[in-house]
Amino acid sequence: MSINVALDGPSGAGKSTIAKMAAARLGFVYVDTGAMYRTIAYYVIKEGIGVDDPEAVKAALSDIKIELKNEGTQQVFLNGDNVSDLIRTPEISMGASKVSAIPEVRAFLLGLQKDIAATNDIIMDGRDIGTVVLPDAQVKIFLTASAEERANRRFKELQEKGDPSTYEEVLADINQRDYNDTHRDIAPLKQADDAVLVDSSALTLEQTAEEIVKVITEKTAKKKERKPRELMPVRPITKAHKYSPVKLVFYTLLRVIVLGLYHIFYDIHFEGTQNVPKDGGNVFASNHRSYQDPVFIALHTRTPLSYMAKEELFQQNILFTGLIKFFGAFPVSRGKGDTAVIDTSIEKLEKGRNLVIFPEGTRSKDGKVGPGKTGVALIAAVAQTKIVPVGIIFEGKLKFRRKVTVRYGTPLMPADIGVSGTDPRSLKKLKLKIMEEITNLVEQNVN
Repeated sequence: MSINVALDGPSGAGKSTIAKMAAARLGFVYVDTGAMYRTIAYYVIKEGIGVDDPEAVKAALSDIKIELKNEGTQQVFLNGDNVSDLIRTPEISMGASKVSAIPEVRAFLLGLQKDIAATNDIIMDGRDIGTVVLPDAQVKIFLTASAEERANRRFKELQEKGDPSTYEEVLADINQRDYNDTHRDIAPLKQADDAVLVDSSALTLEQTAEEIVKVITEKTAKKKERKPRELMPVRPITKAHKYSPVKLVFYTLLRVIVLGLYHIFYDIHFEGTQNVPKDGGNVFASNHRSYQDPVFIALHTRTPLSYMAKEELFQQNILFTGLIKFFGAFPVSRGKGDTAVIDTSIEKLEKGRNLVIFPEGTRSKDGKVGPGKTGVALIAAVAQTKIVPVGIIFEGKLKFRRKVTVRYGTPLMPADIGVSGTDPRSLKKLKLKIMEEITNLVEQNVN
């Protein structure tokens, strides 16, 4: 179970600097949420979009990709470019305060923030971390200082960078940001009821960091990490079952015929076919674009596939039901719970079939990869078998000879990324890795 520390406070309280120092001493990951909002503000200002125009800012979000990387110190990347220094000006600070009041901006960043917190021991700083982003954080701290002291610190920082801003301008900016942050309708700045107040007005950076580390240590000393709760026992498949040569010959012939037909009706291309395992008992995790996705994936697999299909499809006419069963589909009923689905999936893998799973759970209409569900990670973790990420890309709007690219990625083994059990933290880690690989395969076309 990861340890989450929520560090909130007003602008200029030294949250970022203190959080970095405390995280380094404790071996935690530091997450600067303020930098994320600054990055969005920087982008819209650079593009000539008004930060006071919520609709225009919302429309720009689809063009923004933010990454936090630890390269000695935390670096912020916007669409591949390092903007760590460019986002630290008073103009961007004020812009960040305004865009952070837009609900869609907060929702855009919330998923990224929660994913980082779920799989790491982190210190995350911001203005609503303990109240909104991580309301269940084990440790909550509200770090503050007088407006005059905060303005003095920021003024010195800007002078060192050659910024021409005056002390009066910086103080006015601090006071305006305090007003904006505490009066906004969405997630206003306030101290969480269970947060520890730390006033750094009379403390040095070193003293403040020591106080923060002391609070964290005392709060977590009584909450030693418990043994992770396993959702299901691990049952590594043996891969001892082999398909009969006769069945494989029939399957190969059928695959060749279907492949030929698909080359007639589609401008279809396959990449990374060398990554497709020659045996069975593997999980193929793919984005979901059409009902034909299982067929697209199967065209370069040497062992038959099984895949989940909603129970309603098995209530059609006998011919259709028999056809999808013949091609490996098995019903999934939401009412039966995950256990029945997992048992059936492991049974298919143990019998030597490959298994196709679409983690998104529904088809994407615009081609973008949506958030994945944990089921794929649970099946792979229980079976401790290879996961082959797959990206399916449709191009153009033609109905006949539409271009389709099926891209097979490098297989993943749960154990290779430190997942040997089925506790929630491990499953989250595995799911995120799988979705990252699928997204990379799909977005290669965009890049």
